This record gives sequence, structure tokens and C-alpha cells, in this order.
Amino acid sequence: MKKPHDMGGLPGGAIIPDFGKEPVFKEGWHGRALALTLAAGALGRWNLDASRNARECLPADDYNRFSYYEKWLAGLANLLVSHQLVSREELKDRRADKNAPDIDANPLSAAKVSAVLKTGGPTRRKVAVAPRFTVGDFVSTKSLQQGVSQPNNHTRLPYYASGKKGRIIACHDAHILPDSHAHFNGEAPEYLYGVQFLAGDLFADAEHPEDEICLDLFESYLEPLKI
Repeated sequence: MKKPHDMGGLPGGAIIPDFGKEPVFKEGWHGRALALTLAAGALGRWNLDASRNARECLPADDYNRFSYYEKWLAGLANLLVSHQLVSREELKDRRADKNAPDIDANPLSAAKVSAVLKTGGPTRRKVAVAPRFTVGDFVSTKSLQQGVSQPNNHTRLPYYASGKKGRIIACHDAHILPDSHAHFNGEAPEYLYGVQFLAGDLFADAEHPEDEICLDLFESYLEPLKI
């Protein structure tokens, strides 16, 4: 089932870049939302994929009405509660429980923030098996029903690209599989491929059906396609 965040391919009008004409954070609290997310992530209780999934699992009504950083804060609040770092009562009262035990963690210092943002977390891993596909192979993507077994499962396969045919144009080595990592089921690394699609194969009403769209997709999303 498609989640509210998966909006790729829906009509939305023209994208008009406005680089350099607005501040990095449009409102002051936006920067604090980013800072809180980084600081909480540095506690080591969850990973980037789990953080993304927390935002994706927000109720559709909330997701659609929240602004970008409101989604971040809502997802973060749910993570803090589910990992028993903050209680619902503390959030409701906007006040820390003085009797709560201290969190055993090394906080992220301000001096390290820039380096953390620049480097991120490397996801490339080594695996013992060879890639299933090679450049030039034709493939079909699985449907979301095939690839996502539970409603709240995280996947990097867009809805508009599920059940479609494409061609392998690159292999990016093996990387952590977000579908497993987001649910704390291990890194489960597998090969990541660049897959080329024609716009007309992805969208029934494509304005330029011969345009090429390239997506990076994991091996488990793909099946061989005989042409």
C-alpha cells in the first residue's frame, strides 16, 4: 500500500528553483528541529533508515498537513517515546521528569556537527556473492505487494516505479538494505543498481514518453526480464 510520503509521479506543477534567495532556515525553529534530530540520532538508539521510516509512518492526515520540519519533529518524538528516552507525559507537559534516569550517552558536541553533516554514514559493504545482474540486463521491478510484506515496512522502491520494466546501466556495489535496517533486522547488504526507465513505461500520460528516468534500486526489488 502506498504511503502518503510516496508522492513521486503525481501532478504537482512546475518546479521553480530559488537558489540563494532564501535563508537556509526559513524560520528560526527549523534550525533547532535539525539540531534536535542530529543530537538525538547521536544517542545511537536508531539509524537513518529508522528515522526516515518514523516520518513515513505518521498518520496520513498529519503527514499531509505538517510542514517539512514538523514532520521531522513528529517522527523524532515518536522515536524518543518508542525507545523510552522520553515519555508521552513529558512531551505533553513540555517538562522533563526529574525522577527519570539519566541517559547513558555521549552527546554530539557543536564542534562535531559540521563534520557529521559532511560525512554522513557510509553504507557500502562487502558481500560474498556476485551481483545477480550486469549492465545491459533488462529487469522488471517487483510490485509493492511483493516487496513490502507489512503496511509500515520501509522501502526505497517508489510506488510509481513498482511493477515496471527497465534496464541496468550501473552497479554501485553492495550497500546496507534500508528495508531491513529501518526495522533493526540487521544491515542485510545487497547490490544497488542504476536502472534506466522510459517515462512512457512509468507514466501512462507522460508528456515526453521517450525521456529517460534513472533510479538506484536494490537487487531484491528486481526480477530478470526476457526481451
